[in-house]
Amino acid sequence: MRTRNPAPGSGPDGGNVAKRSDEHRMGEAIGLAGAIELEVAQSLIVPISDPRPSTLFGKGKMLEIKELIDSTGSQLVIVDHPLTPVQQRNLETEWKVKVIDRTGLILEIFGRRASTKEGVLQVELAHLNYQKGRLVRSWTHLERQRGGGGFMGGPGETQIEADRRLLQERIIKLESELDQVRRTRQLHRAKRKKVPHPIVALVGYTNAGKSTLFNRITGAEVLAEDMLFATLDPTLRRMKLPHGATVILSDTVGFISNLPTHLVAAFRATLEEVLEADLILHVRDMSDPDRNAQAADVEAILKSLGVGEDQPRKMIEVWNKVDLLEPETADALRARAATGESIVVSALTGEGVDTLLSAIEARISGELAIRTVVLDAQQLQVMSWIYDRGRVKNRIDHEDGSVEITAEFTAADSLDLDRQLGLGPKPDMDFDD
Repeated sequence: MRTRNPAPGSGPDGGNVAKRSDEHRMGEAIGLAGAIELEVAQSLIVPISDPRPSTLFGKGKMLEIKELIDSTGSQLVIVDHPLTPVQQRNLETEWKVKVIDRTGLILEIFGRRASTKEGVLQVELAHLNYQKGRLVRSWTHLERQRGGGGFMGGPGETQIEADRRLLQERIIKLESELDQVRRTRQLHRAKRKKVPHPIVALVGYTNAGKSTLFNRITGAEVLAEDMLFATLDPTLRRMKLPHGATVILSDTVGFISNLPTHLVAAFRATLEEVLEADLILHVRDMSDPDRNAQAADVEAILKSLGVGEDQPRKMIEVWNKVDLLEPETADALRARAATGESIVVSALTGEGVDTLLSAIEARISGELAIRTVVLDAQQLQVMSWIYDRGRVKNRIDHEDGSVEITAEFTAADSLDLDRQLGLGPKPDMDFDD
């Protein structure tokens, strides 16, 4: 079930208002349950005007939900809203079933999806921080252990206090291990900077199609399913742009609304790849009616990570899943994208991917320029460099042995071409390598 909490606003793609409807929020909650193969017997939207500190819901709604639980034989209730430890305990006592909130459900999904050592550590850390304040409902043997000597020993450590201490010790150990992961990542980044390949990071709401786009561009086989949080651990691959430049493409964990703060903190080592990126591709599912609210959620998380509005050239919006739109809607979307800097694609069919790669190259290497050069017999060794770094449009072989070539170059490669032809400063390295 979910509680009603509309969030109106203006949409970033110029179309719809950035408001997440109750029905689509419910659909997302059902999708989250389906991500761990839970069968939803009944779902309902519960308007709450006066949240109860002890149970969140009023007495009438508590009874109604209890009757639904009994009639369906359900063993688990998911409340798509944050629950305090007291609320969670009281609901379980009243309904006689296991109760989890949105944070608990997301943690369960992350626990199922984590496959690398780093991912497992991050999920465990987030889970322990979540459980730290909820030990009260996990123990029934809470009588005090007596301490001291004689007949009147002082109060000993309660079971809850002992378990909190053990939890805190485990949290400190995990934070130390993740700190080592962070240092290892920094070493890897330092090595990559010695062979300076720009980093391009994919971000977006969960199920926006990032992994499908990643596979389409790189030829990788990252798990890509129509499922929330289908992939969790980050993946990096080298890829060639149209003019031969090499970049590293990074696929990150999908974002979601109301992502718990301690989850963001636990995954900060992974999300630091986004901070280090030279270019960020914000992938959006344009077939989703809630796309504008989803975009606002992603932008809020990026802002919390330190990716601000002062870096507009660092991000490209990728409007994905155009193949799922009606033809008229898709055409209108393409027309709107043509007036800005967004790229319309279908990661599934490949539409727009070439345009996207050209846009990435323009941001990374500069705008493209068409050059026509004539190479005499002594300069023909430059020809292989031109074919490797440029996109040749035309070639004319003259009778005197010279060759006239018209090709498209990035701004950086155009400057390098001048150096190759002896028209600029001598390069510090051999560009034929």
